[in-house]
Amino acid sequence: MDVVYDGIRLTAEAIAAAAAERNVHVVGLSILSGSHLPLVADVIARMKEAGLQDVPVVVGGIIPPQDASALKSAGVAEVYTPKDFELNRIMADLVRIVEDSAPDRD
Repeated sequence: MDVVYDGIRLTAEAIAAAAAERNVHVVGLSILSGSHLPLVADVIARMKEAGLQDVPVVVGGIIPPQDASALKSAGVAEVYTPKDFELNRIMADLVRIVEDSAPDRD
């Protein structure tokens, strides 16, 4: 698995463009500003516009349980909060998420 890090403070448009350009298998967002609901909705919408609706999105941050449910309902594959610190489980989750989302991808 290759990991691409484009820095912090990217716009939703820049995230979707980078995902398309790099043919990614999953997009991970870490949002600590408390604006996870609108930011994730914007990223998902722009990814759909770019034809990336099959690319799963995972989100991490300080996210209340009710917001985690809302994010999953909006299409987020998984939400990680500070209580999720078992890195082996998270990596296994990411592999499963990618495998389940697009078995025919390169």
